[in-house]
Amino acid sequence: MIQGTGLNRAMLADFLRTRRAQLQPEDVGLPRARRRRSDGLRREEVAELAGVSADYYSRIEQQRGPRPSEPVLNALADGLQLTDDERNHLFRLAGYPNPPRHLHDRAAQHLLRVMQRLENTPAQICSHLGETLRQNELSVAVFGDHSAFEGIQRYWAYRWFMTPAERELYEPRDHHRISRAIVAEVLATHATSDPQAAVLVDTLLAQSPEFAEVWAEHPVFEQDWPRLHLNHPSAGALELNSDYVVDADRSQFLAIFTADPGSADEEKLRQLAKPLDDFVW
Repeated sequence: MIQGTGLNRAMLADFLRTRRAQLQPEDVGLPRARRRRSDGLRREEVAELAGVSADYYSRIEQQRGPRPSEPVLNALADGLQLTDDERNHLFRLAGYPNPPRHLHDRAAQHLLRVMQRLENTPAQICSHLGETLRQNELSVAVFGDHSAFEGIQRYWAYRWFMTPAERELYEPRDHHRISRAIVAEVLATHATSDPQAAVLVDTLLAQSPEFAEVWAEHPVFEQDWPRLHLNHPSAGALELNSDYVVDADRSQFLAIFTADPGSADEEKLRQLAKPLDDFVW
């Protein structure tokens, strides 16, 4: 053990070896070589999944080299498909007594299971700060692909107040209500001393007079949202109900958007769900 850091090299190396031994290449989307002698993932495969060099990862398992940083540990945890408890254990072995909760870029498994069972229904998992962590295909078709955003633009609050094009999908009559709901959610998160919320709030207070005005009103988030009125570029006018499944600790939520049964909006969702080759209006 390294004094002062809490790093336990031997146990960290052994833990990583056991976890990669439990996975096969096909489990993580990698091809399997025809003449494969070893069971489980190879070191170089784990390195590829984590975005580090094979030499760097090998040194970790060989109990040498510097202590892995938190971003590297997060990447290793994602590549090895660790559970939240396993991720925390990994951080402790690496000498981080208070591992990050890793709420902002990894969708909760129980919310994913629910979303994967939704058919012909737009759905997406978002962090408490409005980052879209996962979308199903129909959500992308309705709201656009949010995976391309980077940095502070990952936050819907920033795009809503700083990018005029973000509002084009939504009817003007809904803009004020959406602004208040977004600020209310950011305000609730900011109250918990979340550092990412603090950066977002400081940026928007400095750059968006509208955000500052709504922020000063201290709006409170309401779980019961009215209908969304959209102006979709292909489907035209589209009215959807929005419902939310909120995680127990409010770190994430699953947003589900439905049309009234038998309505023209339901038919439009069915059309949006079709493959592009079959798409007609």
